[in-house]
Amino acid sequence: MSHQMHHPHAPQAPMGMPPQQAARNGLGIAALVLGLIGLLSGLIPLFFWLAGILGLLALIFGLVGLGRARRGQATNKGVAVTGTILGVLALIASAVGLVITVTAVDQAVKEVNKEVDKALEGAEAKPKEGGGTSAKDYKGGATAVYSTGLNVTVSKPSAYQADEIAVGHEKGNKSYKVTVRLENKGGKEVAGDLVMVEARAGKDGKTAERIYDSKVGSGFNGTLTAGKTATADFAFDVPAGAKTLDVEVRPGFDHKGTHWQLTL
Repeated sequence: MSHQMHHPHAPQAPMGMPPQQAARNGLGIAALVLGLIGLLSGLIPLFFWLAGILGLLALIFGLVGLGRARRGQATNKGVAVTGTILGVLALIASAVGLVITVTAVDQAVKEVNKEVDKALEGAEAKPKEGGGTSAKDYKGGATAVYSTGLNVTVSKPSAYQADEIAVGHEKGNKSYKVTVRLENKGGKEVAGDLVMVEARAGKDGKTAERIYDSKVGSGFNGTLTAGKTATADFAFDVPAGAKTLDVEVRPGFDHKGTHWQLTL
């Protein structure tokens, strides 16, 4: 009886034969989709950032997909190539969109700055009859006329006797009072609470403290509507030897400050 008997198990495949694998086409398809969406995003203003992100992903996925196709792991080489190209185009569109956006923003900022400068120039006071040598150097009694229609007048200084309970007055100093008159000839309301009146005295330009007592110091309040006039007295504490008093009036944030150079 022969010892040669068939093995009960099925014959095995020869060694070295790789098992069949499914084509790995996912990255190529992803590159195509992302590249297409990225390119379309690049055509929409302000979406350059999305185009850049999607374009970069499409480029990376496309290159990896091409590598798989070369190794025989993927069968969609054309799709991967197209996705890679679309990724590059999306990146280019993103760069162009960035330049356009930056340029547009820069232009918009310049336009806004121009309008702000115009508004500030428009709110600058211009000399009226009897005014000083420049828009920021008026004499006592002169009226500064703003283009907004607001007229500001500061009177000549007069000696002032502060109360015993006055705040801001030092013994040995002199006190001077000025009257500030606001006349609103424009159509825009002026907030009295925002009108600032300050002063500096002498050649050194030291701050002249504002005096508060029972007669002066309250300043302006309420709202100055179109066609209305408001008047308020202000007193300042001045060193005995000072010969000049520089009074600045700033009628709110939308008007430039204007100066009156007063002789004491």
